[in-house]
Amino acid sequence: MSKGRTPRTQPGMREEPPHYAGHRERLRARFIEGGEDAVADYELLELILFRAIPRIDVKPLAKALLQRFGSFSEVLSAPMERLLEIDGMTQGAAREFKIVRAAALKLQQVQVLNRPVLSSWKALIGYCTAAMAHEVNEQFRVLFLDRKNILIADEIQQTGTVDHTPVYPREIVKRALELAASAIILVHNHPSGDPTPSRADVEMTKEIAAAAQFLKITVHDHLVIGKHGHASFRALGLL
Repeated sequence: MSKGRTPRTQPGMREEPPHYAGHRERLRARFIEGGEDAVADYELLELILFRAIPRIDVKPLAKALLQRFGSFSEVLSAPMERLLEIDGMTQGAAREFKIVRAAALKLQQVQVLNRPVLSSWKALIGYCTAAMAHEVNEQFRVLFLDRKNILIADEIQQTGTVDHTPVYPREIVKRALELAASAIILVHNHPSGDPTPSRADVEMTKEIAAAAQFLKITVHDHLVIGKHGHASFRALGLL
């Protein structure tokens, strides 16, 4: 045997199992028995990583992801290119995160779509927060309601930069007429995390409300979503 070469296992010798042998099965079993409350956030990330990265210990990767992005939801919401900056992350694993996030949003959307929005306000805030709070760029979406205030459509109207989104009141009102909507709720996010409305937000909302009022379309509220909470124009007396 040449110097420095790791000796191979000889016939008849038992190869030592890796320290993480059986970990995947044990973790899956604990999750099935106890649900999400039985596992830590990094372990929930491990369960997703298992699907895309076979036969290696992914616990260090899961912990590195949490350390970089801060929370489970922020890991799932992180852009693909930023996820792939983490050593050991693969394209397949990043895709799994996006699939899980899309499924979670669909489940939350079901709780508000085709239901009276004003009586399920908490669910609406939860859905908007999950969909927008961790986006790296501003998004402006409009929730369209019928005469009974039932949500009939949820559409992203514009996507902008980290601190600005171009909004066109005429296009919003035009789309409301196309959907036969009687009311709308405006929603946009602040990637900075602070949901406090800016002066530009206030002026833009006044323009949309004026255009909508002319055509008898009610603007129920304008919500600003941040990582650390949300702001309601209606509650703040700005609408």
